[in-house]
Amino acid sequence: MKRRDFLKNTTLASSAMMIPSFLKASGWESLFGNHVGKKLVVIQLSGGNDGLNTIVPFENDIYYRSRPKISVAKNSVIRIGNDLGLNPELKGLESIFKEGEMSIINNVGYPNPNRSHFRSMDIWQTGSASNQHLSTGWLGRYLDNECSGCNPYFALDVDDSLNLSLKGKDVSGFATDNINQLRKTANNPYLKYVAESHQHFHHDDDHENVEYLYKTMIDTQSSAKYLFEKSKVYLSKMDYPQNKFGKDLKQISELMTAKANIKIYYATLGGFDTHAGQKGKQNRLLKMYGDGMKAFVKDLKRNKLFDDTLILTFSEFGRRVKENAGGGTDHGTANNVFLMGGKLKTPGFFNDAPNLSDLDNGDLKFKIDFRQIYSEIITSALGGDPKKILQQKFSPLEIV
Repeated sequence: MKRRDFLKNTTLASSAMMIPSFLKASGWESLFGNHVGKKLVVIQLSGGNDGLNTIVPFENDIYYRSRPKISVAKNSVIRIGNDLGLNPELKGLESIFKEGEMSIINNVGYPNPNRSHFRSMDIWQTGSASNQHLSTGWLGRYLDNECSGCNPYFALDVDDSLNLSLKGKDVSGFATDNINQLRKTANNPYLKYVAESHQHFHHDDDHENVEYLYKTMIDTQSSAKYLFEKSKVYLSKMDYPQNKFGKDLKQISELMTAKANIKIYYATLGGFDTHAGQKGKQNRLLKMYGDGMKAFVKDLKRNKLFDDTLILTFSEFGRRVKENAGGGTDHGTANNVFLMGGKLKTPGFFNDAPNLSDLDNGDLKFKIDFRQIYSEIITSALGGDPKKILQQKFSPLEIV
């Protein structure tokens, strides 16, 4: 039985034993603090955020004809371009955009799009083609290629389970949504006793799987101790929104300010599958996102970290152009992607607004492959080899 399969089938790796749901590699014994590039923060908007009501084409009559009930009124749009503006609930992004610290990329997607949440998210998280199935994430493959000597928490998902993006073949990220609870779990007397007894364990081939399990427990305890200590170094006084997303961003900012040895952070804001009653639901989520990002960026600037940070925001797909009978929108294709950070090469609108008069069976046509964005991030922020990680060459966009 392979080590990975062994771990999946042991009670110790299950929630019954209160081990946090994350995947991580063994053999990480040294820190990796001198890595080049920027810190990467990935924000995933799960459910398929409606891009047309996020970045609003307020001069486009087709937009208003297609959405008589749910369109954003022209006089309420925050105008940041000649024909495109922010949803009014994204007031928090206005100053970031106008100060040249945000790039909005329109019409992002991939060939032969898939409208299934699960499959499309897999495609985005693995960096695969629509007809290709990969078991490792694009950031996980970065870890495999670049981080053989990294610490276990070099890539941190602030969630209770690790998403596919951060899963590599040999090296994966680390996930916890509650550092205090992680520390308490790792300090469980029984688990500590089992881990400490490993030095008396007889090492031979028959016990390789058990030895690997001991190693995982020891690494978990050392990681929990490190993250707990770093989480106490700096307590932000910034006024973050009082919700899960705001809490996650605050935790990331505190770890970054404490100079935790973490290169990649990953956070998720869900609930964007707005088939009915979209306007109220999406507006609440956009306000949550905009207010959270405003506080986060301000916090990073206050601590002189923003210029060395790149923030990527994406969703697995956009929505169809026409509203449905339930006052919502159904699964679509291309969407907008946000990049934020100091010293961007191409701030503002990277490309033109979606062409609503040239659709693919009611859906937006993609113009930019999302893997072009990944290629740029891998090269400019992470200092990796995009061809090796994405398994083919994609033209970078010259944004970062």
